[in-house]
Amino acid sequence: MALTVTTKDTTALKEAELLEMAALCEGRSPRFDFAFLTEQKEKWVLVTHAREGNKLRGYAYCTLERIGGTPALLIGLALVDRNAKSDQTLKTLLHDQLRRALLAFPDEDVLIGTRLTTPDGFRVFNGLEDIVPREGYRPTGEDRAWGRRLAKRFGSEKSIDDKTFIMTNAADSVGGLDYVVAKAAIPEGASSVFKGVKTDKGDRLIAFGWAMAEALASGKLAK
Repeated sequence: MALTVTTKDTTALKEAELLEMAALCEGRSPRFDFAFLTEQKEKWVLVTHAREGNKLRGYAYCTLERIGGTPALLIGLALVDRNAKSDQTLKTLLHDQLRRALLAFPDEDVLIGTRLTTPDGFRVFNGLEDIVPREGYRPTGEDRAWGRRLAKRFGSEKSIDDKTFIMTNAADSVGGLDYVVAKAAIPEGASSVFKGVKTDKGDRLIAFGWAMAEALASGKLAK
């Protein structure tokens, strides 16, 4: 059965939807439970759901905003069901969000930023340019500044090591992109960049890349 996707304002989320979202990772990390999802919806503007029939397969909180004048799509929290269609679910969520980024920022390059919980999550950057961090690359001063800006937007500028882009946290539940690869290979070099991230202790890896205006307009990203 094909996946369908819907996006709406987080303010329109109903209790039943939040309970359904929480059930996708009940009893396991990253502990996105009902209380946490309810709290987080106040921090993000949009929520995207991917469904297979009536079954929820994934969701994401995001916002389209400008950071210092730069167009940005920030994925504050996302979770993909761990099944055989996880790859397709991730692409479905991203495709809708990138389409909205094009509508919000026509003819502009857009920064895509998130916090990763697994090396598999680097698949969110497929087709993007200048991904940071990446294997064998020494971040520039501007890259490190972007890491700090994103850490601030995600809750704490002081919690990031701007050389490794690891964000440490003390909270029981921490937002981020929870995605475990099903069929596709982990992106090359992702495991080495992710080394040192203690997800079970609340660490996240801040990562970002650029969706170029031409690529957004072509509609080929996340396909």
